[in-house]
Amino acid sequence: MSSDNFINQHNILVHQISRPHGEPLAENFRFVEQPLGSLGEGAAWVENVHFSVDPYMRECMDGDWELNEPLEGRTIGRVIRSNTPALHPGDWVLHRKGWRTYAQVTPEEGRVIAPVAGVPLRAWLSLLGGTGLTAWVALTKIARLQPGESLYVSSAAGGVGSAAAQFAALLGAKRIVGSTRNAEKSKILTERLGYTDAFVYESGKVSAQLRDVIPEGIDVYLDNVGGEQLEAAIAAFKDFGRAALIGAVAQYSALTPPVAPYNLFDIVGKSLTLQGFLVRDYKNLQDELEEFIIPHIQSGRVVPEDTVTHGFNNIVDAFLSMLKGGNLGKAIVSIE
Repeated sequence: MSSDNFINQHNILVHQISRPHGEPLAENFRFVEQPLGSLGEGAAWVENVHFSVDPYMRECMDGDWELNEPLEGRTIGRVIRSNTPALHPGDWVLHRKGWRTYAQVTPEEGRVIAPVAGVPLRAWLSLLGGTGLTAWVALTKIARLQPGESLYVSSAAGGVGSAAAQFAALLGAKRIVGSTRNAEKSKILTERLGYTDAFVYESGKVSAQLRDVIPEGIDVYLDNVGGEQLEAAIAAFKDFGRAALIGAVAQYSALTPPVAPYNLFDIVGKSLTLQGFLVRDYKNLQDELEEFIIPHIQSGRVVPEDTVTHGFNNIVDAFLSMLKGGNLGKAIVSIE
């Protein structure tokens, strides 16, 4: 892109313009076009290429995101212009100024990604990004999965779930059970994503379904859903079981509070440990994750599963589809 052509470019941004009542709608968002403006000292213009859309963003819509302001999200882009020696034209940068076609990024706001042979660049939004780091932290630092143990994962076909089973297999898990919403995803879980067992959950029956799949019980649970799935895990836990509480996607848009698990006192009777965490508190483990996983991606043993929607104009639709389970693995929007 020539200098003159770049100066004449406009930025397209997505703003949230209203709060959702229940399930979010396309009407809660607006595409806004504005001139790029001047580049600040110590910053670089980054042309955004790959955008992450994630379940946590639904919670942000209830108040964390300001109305009529640019939204945020993990994004990979290419440096186009730079006023800092730390970022050079052509560098690939991972940053959080998503939901816009161009972003001004300082070195403190981003991380340069050095492409690795045999590893898709998008993997830094999935297995090597916040999604994969969430699964890694949940398994190794929170629940402390041990070789020979059994694991249960809810929302197993999502971004975290598709990473967690593959990681758990490498860590020596004996049984890896996942629940998902349809038979097609259930088949993919066991054929491609490292699960030894999978089932299609039915409302009101999850505890019985889990017991049928693994009657001997589970040692570890990764909770991406909450509610009935957590209740089922508590019922299935062996003594001294551990749960990493990651998210509650089934509850984010609920208009009424979910019924709490009826069996919470079993946490005492079974000496269970349930711990929540935020992945942002574990950024120091990024190098550990990459060192462990990259060789397995290169060998093909681990697959960075993702669902890619092409075209920035489709980012809202991709986000809404992801919230309804329309993705397999990590949901990503790409302009390439």
